[in-house]
Amino acid sequence: MSIRLKLLISYAAMLLIPLVMMIITAVLLVVVFKGDFQSIRDQYGSGIGLFENQNVEHTFKDLKRSSEKNPSILADSAYLADIDQELQLSNSKLVVRKDNTLVYVSPTLQGSDVLLQLPAFKHPGHPERGDATKYGKELLEVNSFDFYYNGQQPGSVFIVTSVNPIVNFTQKFFPTLFITLLIILILTHTLLTYFVSKSIITPLRKLKNAMKRIQSGDLDFQVQITSKDEIGQLSIAFEQMRKQLRESIHTQIQYEENRKELISNISHDIRTPLTAIRGYVDGLGDGIADTPDKKQKYIEIISSKAEEMDHLIDELFLYSKLDLKRVPFNFEVVDFASFLEDWSDELEFELGKQGVHYKSDIALKEQIQVSIDRDKMKRVFSNIMDNSLKYMNKPEKHIGLHAKIAGEHVIIEITDNGVGMDAEALPHIFDRFYRADPSRNSNNGGSGLGLAISKQMIEGHGGTIEARSMKGEGTCMTIKLPRRRHKDGDNE
Repeated sequence: MSIRLKLLISYAAMLLIPLVMMIITAVLLVVVFKGDFQSIRDQYGSGIGLFENQNVEHTFKDLKRSSEKNPSILADSAYLADIDQELQLSNSKLVVRKDNTLVYVSPTLQGSDVLLQLPAFKHPGHPERGDATKYGKELLEVNSFDFYYNGQQPGSVFIVTSVNPIVNFTQKFFPTLFITLLIILILTHTLLTYFVSKSIITPLRKLKNAMKRIQSGDLDFQVQITSKDEIGQLSIAFEQMRKQLRESIHTQIQYEENRKELISNISHDIRTPLTAIRGYVDGLGDGIADTPDKKQKYIEIISSKAEEMDHLIDELFLYSKLDLKRVPFNFEVVDFASFLEDWSDELEFELGKQGVHYKSDIALKEQIQVSIDRDKMKRVFSNIMDNSLKYMNKPEKHIGLHAKIAGEHVIIEITDNGVGMDAEALPHIFDRFYRADPSRNSNNGGSGLGLAISKQMIEGHGGTIEARSMKGEGTCMTIKLPRRRHKDGDNE
């Protein structure tokens, strides 16, 4: 059973049950006040109001019977006073007229305007049931009947009843009001059922259509959220799921593209030295190297290319482990100024042998402590230096090291006066296998993974690495490391 059908059935039950209860209650009230259904029918047939006061009606009938059997008693003031007193309990008053003379007037009606507008005598037994009429400030209802006294003198009995305007209106228009209330109840419930059902079914239908679009592979749309209720919250959750699913698919596509690119790069970088090895091996086999010196030269080249392949595989294996977070970091808190100075002394010696002018400026106070993995940090510095030396083509080669404190971080800058890079290349130099040289030749050596590995290692230390460069002038690598870190990577 659908939600729509369940809602319609529940709302129909909510409408019919109160409706039946209202009808039953109205019938029971009428029966309680007016007796059985036969008496109700008789009252409608006789023109008596359905809601007439029972005591007044009973007194009215007694007076009429008395006028028929003993009309002289209607001239007895004591008897009439008793009747009037009884009527006053029902908010009614008695007036008796003989000829044109009022033989009895209820004390509460003395001087009332109604006495001047009493109906004229018509014929004996004629009942007169008047509608409620306003006399002065009062709303009164006059009921009367005519008779003859013993001397054939015309007489009339009047029962004047004070009527509440609201009660009078309700009694007069009860059927109309009851039917109107039923119509209002039905219309209100029907409209509420329609709008509430629509507010529930429409969003659910939109979610269903959205699910079909997702099922067909379409994620480039947006779920419209039109409310803040539970269904609106469901729509919000659905929209978040759609976004995350789209992002995950895009990420998966990107991973797949990266995987294809990685395979292509690995194939290219391995094929280059492998092709060279095969060429020199074929040269040895074909006898091209016909002298001991040539053979030795071929063997040295083959060994160099094999070593290049071995280095490439090691770099690739290391990068993969770093990318999968499977390389352990052996952190220790060190005096970073002393660490840099020791490494700087070694670097100055090595660069001096290569004819490179080296200058250091380590502006760090003693006891500036940083938590690092010594071996991996040296690997980062070596990769940067190798990259600088690889692309340095100036007659006078310069490399500089500068270290300083910036807030809670240590800043290390390594500069060179190499060929530099274009601005378009800078965002990609830390990508794996990326080379600024589009020809991707390996004449300069290197795996294309050095800077990518350096970035992974620096990020493993909780730091960052960036590059600034200008074509033809040189490059500056900036490393930022947090001060005093524990092995778990949390600040003290």
